[in-house]
Amino acid sequence: QVQLVESGGGLVQAGGSLRLSCAASGSIFSSNVMGWYRQAPGKQRELVARIISSSIRNYADSAKGRFTISRDRNTVYLQMNSLKPEDTAVYYCQTSVGGNNYWGQGTQVTVSS
Repeated sequence: QVQLVESGGGLVQAGGSLRLSCAASGSIFSSNVMGWYRQAPGKQRELVARIISSSIRNYADSAKGRFTISRDRNTVYLQMNSLKPEDTAVYYCQTSVGGNNYWGQGTQVTVSS
């Protein structure tokens, strides 16, 4: 079992920054890929970024150049800069362990114009 707890969401003006954190506990190892997804109202959940290793990170096109994913042991971070209103969504932390997908409860990010 793995538990994921996100924090750091909130309301920010366009152009501002937020840093999301996701603390993982349970049977998780540094080799497990961790990622951030988001879901806006009426839209499907989509990948924002994921970290595969210290040197391999994937980003959605919408996140490239603005967002940075990082990891410190079992905590994964998403630094979001130059936020836009279209970044408004619930952001979820995710990992896969032993063939099972685990999700956090989500944290709301709202970007005002």
